[in-house]
Amino acid sequence: MSTRYIDLSIDIEPELPSDPPEMIPQVTYIDHNLGADQMLQFFPGVEKNQLPEGKGWALELISLTTHSGTHLDAPYHYHPKMDKGKRALTIDEIPLDWCFGDGVVLTFTQKADGEPITAEDVENELKRIGYRLKPKDIVLIHVGADQFWGKPEYLFKGAGMTRESTLFLLEQGIKVVGIDAWSWDRPLPYLAEEFKQNGDPSIIWEAHFAGIEKGYCHMEKMTNLDKIPKPFGFKVACFPVKIKAASAGWTRPVAIIEE
Repeated sequence: MSTRYIDLSIDIEPELPSDPPEMIPQVTYIDHNLGADQMLQFFPGVEKNQLPEGKGWALELISLTTHSGTHLDAPYHYHPKMDKGKRALTIDEIPLDWCFGDGVVLTFTQKADGEPITAEDVENELKRIGYRLKPKDIVLIHVGADQFWGKPEYLFKGAGMTRESTLFLLEQGIKVVGIDAWSWDRPLPYLAEEFKQNGDPSIIWEAHFAGIEKGYCHMEKMTNLDKIPKPFGFKVACFPVKIKAASAGWTRPVAIIEE
């Protein structure tokens, strides 16, 4: 038996238009030549030619949000309260056992951009693949928006979850979910247009706000869900970077497949 690992994360890259302008990461690269100049400050008297080929360390300076790249949102991102009144957990407080478990992929690539994924849709997909959810499964929603990563239209691509479909999962004991799109909800431009037309505030960020009733975490900006060879029968690891009192943490989720 061998073990295969599938990377389910995107790169953190500068200058890509797949985020709103204020959220696009900025990266300053300190190459080995600049690193050598920096090293001279730490070792007074050393000459640059005394370093290996005149080269020093490399490092990067990064400016980004906790929601840049593939990340895990904590309940605190959605609201200060969860579980009908308890204080919402921040990312540094997420139990580690939430972040490793049996994975399940539910595919909704047939749905149009901006279309809701209903609880009935989720039930039907579970029936189609022949799987019954159990507590602590990690459910991954495949809508296929990741193929547009790096392009401005990424923000408009993919179907999205609703309050009812999110709560349906949470009521089965699910604590961590994920999606290969910019948001767990339907793309914000579609929600904004619907609100403009009907004035119904209940559609605003409805899937996120479901966490007020039942605390949970979701991953956004995933990729390669189509590379997982079967809809269940694999493990997912998605431990977040531990940022004190933060609403999210970057993660590199991995599907682990025993073959």
